[in-house]
Amino acid sequence: MEAFTEELLSQLECKISFVIPIFGGIPVPSSVVVTWIIMAFLVLFSVVFVRNLEMIPTKMQNYIEAIVGWLNGFFEDILGKEGKQYIPYLSTVALYIACSNLIGLFGLIPPTKDLNVTAALGIMSIIVIEYAGIKAKGAKKWIKGFAEPMPLIAPINILEIFIRPLSLCMRLFGNVLGAFVVMELIKLCIPFAIPVPFSLYFDIFDGLIQTYVFVFLTSLFIKEAIEVE
Repeated sequence: MEAFTEELLSQLECKISFVIPIFGGIPVPSSVVVTWIIMAFLVLFSVVFVRNLEMIPTKMQNYIEAIVGWLNGFFEDILGKEGKQYIPYLSTVALYIACSNLIGLFGLIPPTKDLNVTAALGIMSIIVIEYAGIKAKGAKKWIKGFAEPMPLIAPINILEIFIRPLSLCMRLFGNVLGAFVVMELIKLCIPFAIPVPFSLYFDIFDGLIQTYVFVFLTSLFIKEAIEVE
């Protein structure tokens, strides 16, 4: 159990991959390095499989179009036509989180195990949410919205700006870390064979579920922000 506790604490530490020797040394965490790998993969995938699109699609093109079409349809159903401009951001975040949660299958540490990464995703989302509200309603009406339905609850509405990114951040981080804890406990109790299907569940199914929850909630918040009575 002591070994398990030490392993859990090590997972909470921000691991440094290397230090850039400028300005006194800039430490680069492993989560940033893995994020670069994911970015490179997604860019390379896009270049390779999108550069020669055909009118009569190939099997791979059909798969890609099905994924893109599903993402566009999913977000458009939530946001409506007035929120279509935010679909590229939400789709990009969905692809990044999905790749981050699945990359553990290849022996790399998922960036979403780093609280700094999930915090950054939460902050980015709240910036987009509030920007969407200001753009849709105008700055004056957006500010007046904090006093609705009554001025008494204005402090609560303002506090919500900080609660939402914290909620998104901790939900994603907590579930990813929780999956790791459960898997380590299973390995301690039954070290052979049995952990394999559980690993597939937590690394694939649960990872995709957390991706869905994050972008679903973000899109709901954007929808709420752009609604104009």
